Amino acid sequence: MADSARFPLTSWTAVVPVVAVLVLPLSYGRDLGPFLVGLLAVLLGGAVLAAVHHAEVVAHRVGEPFGSLLLAVAVTVIEVGLIVTLMVSGGPKTASLARDTVFAAAMITCNGIVGLSLLVGAVRHHITVFNAEGTGAALATVATLATVTLVLPSFTTSTPGPAFSGAQLAFAAVASLGLYAMFVLTQTVRHRDFFLPVASDGSVLSDDDHAVPPTGRATITSLVLLLVALVAVVGLAKVESSAIEAGVTAVGFPPSFVGVVIALLVLLPESLAAARAAQRNRIQISLNLAFGSAMASIGLTIPAIAVASIWLEGPLLLGLGATQMVLLVVTITVAALTVAPGRATRLQGGVHLVLLASFLFLAAKP
Repeated sequence: MADSARFPLTSWTAVVPVVAVLVLPLSYGRDLGPFLVGLLAVLLGGAVLAAVHHAEVVAHRVGEPFGSLLLAVAVTVIEVGLIVTLMVSGGPKTASLARDTVFAAAMITCNGIVGLSLLVGAVRHHITVFNAEGTGAALATVATLATVTLVLPSFTTSTPGPAFSGAQLAFAAVASLGLYAMFVLTQTVRHRDFFLPVASDGSVLSDDDHAVPPTGRATITSLVLLLVALVAVVGLAKVESSAIEAGVTAVGFPPSFVGVVIALLVLLPESLAAARAAQRNRIQISLNLAFGSAMASIGLTIPAIAVASIWLEGPLLLGLGATQMVLLVVTITVAALTVAPGRATRLQGGVHLVLLASFLFLAAKP
């Protein structure tokens, strides 16, 4: 996490969000050429990286596990903004975009971030150690949220297709928010120690043992720039939506791969943050980020999309296909076996990364 006491306003993380917001009025609703589309794509990526950086600064100030929670929520806000803007601009043909993005986020977090963190930590420290109680509770919450919102729609009969009826969607949204709120209460109040890093003997470690927390002024500055970056991300996503869809089609991938692109874009900076924590032998922080992001992606995105569906055209397809369900079941099973002992080696990291590679390959070539 960011550890500077003073925040330089001339750094790229401060300049890029401001520039991105300033160019929005100049590019919105206009027919842009390839060069400008590419330039705006660079600004979009920079705004995402800057947003997560500023979220890290604020997260470092408040400490663990609040820091991981804040990062997860910030990433989810970006994800929801991207999904809604693309669905509004794409119309009925984007009916499955929310499902594709949320499922991709779950696969990337539970396999990609978890696998990368375990592999990096095990290569450097041989065996990674974490709290099985807290991590197991997070995994159980992710599994329940995924089942209620992504699996059940494929088996309900009130409406045709893998979709909920209005009442079912409302129930799923309320249940998701309630379960997410219960987990946050558990993580931050009742059993906070379950989500703090642990040593090889099981003792709880401090959440940040070397890094100097940012000053109050730097924290406030990052909070303001975080909001600016979020506005820039949502606005530029709207401008770039047609270019993203055209690019996926040009390489011969199915339209559902747009959801994978969104999830990869949003979760890349958080993946790097988890890898850095693993290098410092803070695997618990990495797992908090991974499962917290998966939980927030499902538990907050689905209710937000449910509300947005009132104004969106066409059905909201949430149910997973057979191949996706198999990948989800295997992922949850493998993750449970990884979490249960409270320690892991590079083998477990490699298994999760192979599952991620399988998901990405089948998403591109179904």
